[in-house]
Amino acid sequence: MPGFALWHLGFRPFYLLASLFSAVSVLLWVAQFSGYLPSAYLQGSIWHGHEMLFGYAIAVITGFLLTAVRAWTGEPTPTGTPLMALAILWICGRVLVLTPFAMAAAVVNAAFPVAVAVAIGIPLVRSHNVRNYFFIGLLLMVGALILTVHLAIQGYFAFSPQAGVQLALDLVLFMMVVMGGRVIPMFTSNGVPGAGATRQACVEKFALGTVILLFVADLLQFPRIATALIAVASALAHGARLALWKPWRTLGTPLVWILHAAYAWIAMHLALRGLSELEVLQGSFAIHALTTGAIGGLTMGMMTRTARGHTGRPLIADGFEFAMFMLIQIAALVRVFGGMASPAIYLPSIQVSGVLWAAAFGLYAMRYWSVLTRPRLDGKPG
Repeated sequence: MPGFALWHLGFRPFYLLASLFSAVSVLLWVAQFSGYLPSAYLQGSIWHGHEMLFGYAIAVITGFLLTAVRAWTGEPTPTGTPLMALAILWICGRVLVLTPFAMAAAVVNAAFPVAVAVAIGIPLVRSHNVRNYFFIGLLLMVGALILTVHLAIQGYFAFSPQAGVQLALDLVLFMMVVMGGRVIPMFTSNGVPGAGATRQACVEKFALGTVILLFVADLLQFPRIATALIAVASALAHGARLALWKPWRTLGTPLVWILHAAYAWIAMHLALRGLSELEVLQGSFAIHALTTGAIGGLTMGMMTRTARGHTGRPLIADGFEFAMFMLIQIAALVRVFGGMASPAIYLPSIQVSGVLWAAAFGLYAMRYWSVLTRPRLDGKPG
């Protein structure tokens, strides 16, 4: 179709699908949590966690990696029919978890990150881009975790599905801190003249190392006090890392400050995780600092910036982007601190946060529909 560019590069279909799905699925989850909808094959919070991680987050990561790997390697990544096939596989996974076909849901959902690993692995290996091989391993681990969660739900072996989701959260966290450490200082220095974002090797190693150690702690079920100490140490490391990037100098540049705000939620998540492990804090507040604040903010910021950059548009946020960024931040504040402030407003805080989240991603889908489906403004491929 002339002028239709949705299948020209990986970010296009997956950013659009992710934003539409995220807006709709969170509203469905809020309705289910409020008692208005019945549960499907995946019950309650497991469905919500599964779809936010293995549906939404992996879709954004896929769009980013299919686009970035082509830039890193100079080798092609799936476009046209192969890209369409990947998108269909992802859509099938979203549909199957709402049906009684449990094994089909398990296989299809586990197959998607494996297919993405192959899609990026071929160009990475061809170009000997060893630095980024770890993304292949992480995607394969995500696929294994998805299968493990489904088989545990179906009773094939004794394993907590919640533990599987937690391990997947740790993997997504690791991806975010790696990519955040690469792009946020660069975007800060490039987008905010004189910002002076810096990195220190010792801080970098400690910040990344503590996230890896946290994954190991969850995998091996360390004593809660040990996990708490790791989480608090990691929170301090990531707070120090963020401070070196000079976030206070980015307040006039929304495309940059949204990334800093999202990264601040990572430090907040780790601090709250430590308090939860010590049983000082009860509830899922630490998880939602990561999912709503960090994942929501970072993916929204990256989807906006990379969509603009890869379609030949200026890297300047307009009123739509500013509104989307603010909606996500307010959604995170309400979700994390609303119920924490008073149990009486726990349910309303979930409902309000869900509506704000859906509004942010619905606005993204509306604003970027034409951006993602039309050719680049500069006439270049992609």
